[in-house]
Parts: sequence; C-alpha cells; structure tokens
Amino acid sequence: MYRISILALAFVAVAFMTSCKSSESAYKKAYEKAQAQAAQNQQTTVTTTPATQNVQIAPVATQPQTQTVDVSNEPVRTESVNLISGPALKAYSVICGSFSLKTNAEGLQQTLKAKGYNPSVVYNPSIKFYRVAAVSYDDKSSAVQSRNQLRSTYPDAWLLLKGK
Repeated sequence: MYRISILALAFVAVAFMTSCKSSESAYKKAYEKAQAQAAQNQQTTVTTTPATQNVQIAPVATQPQTQTVDVSNEPVRTESVNLISGPALKAYSVICGSFSLKTNAEGLQQTLKAKGYNPSVVYNPSIKFYRVAAVSYDDKSSAVQSRNQLRSTYPDAWLLLKGK
C-alpha cells in the first residue's frame, strides 16, 4: 500500500513537472519570424528605390504670401482664470486640455513642453477645472491659426478669451 501511494505521488509529480513547460520557444519563434519579415520589408524598400534621382528644385518665392482669414465667426469662451504655472496669458489662448486634477494638467503641460511649446496651466475657480493653454496671443487670428494646427493632435482644442 505504501509503495503504491509513493508511486502515485511520483507519477503526479512527474505529470505536474512536464505540463508546466515554458512556452518561451513559441515566443522566440514568433519574434524571429517578425524580425525576418521586418528585414525583408526593409530590403524590399531599399531595392525598389532608384539609386540616383535627378531632381530639379523649383525656385522658392522670396515674397511671403499672407492670407487674411475671417475669424469673426470663430467661437471663443470667456472665462476668469488664475495662472498656476507657466508664462502669463495674453488675450487669446489655445486650450488643449481641461482637468479636474492639477497633476493631470501638469502632465499635459510637460508633454507640450517636450513638443516645443511654452504652455501655461490656469485654474477656473467657478467650475473647479484646470486648463492647459498651449499658446497665447494678443490677436484672435493668430490664435485661430494656432488652434487649427493643434487640432491635428488635440481635436478638442478651443479658444479662451481671458476674462477679468
């Protein structure tokens, strides 16, 4: 009886140890396959492009072309805000994010700084929201143009007119 229970216990232990094999080899095969496909795609891209190209560059106009944009119908929100951090706001600011937590606003501020902007964090005490202004301008047309550019990354960007 004792031998049978030891044999059964040994059988269970062997079955347990063999069933817990690592599937690392399967991941390694998938990784190597992906690397091979990436290398093949890169070689295909390199071989399909011509080695030399004769490209004629057209002369660039020296006169800057200015566009007049009608901004009278552009929506603007007016809010009374307090500056928390960053440069002081001018009349019109492009708001890229609104947060109830200051740390979230500061996170977006750091992201915008990394992209080359000089953003500000402001607080609206009446609605208890932190706003992140990516850029700020004295004139509405510059703010509208900047907002339109920022909408490619921040689709909900809007204009804030600083209230008193």
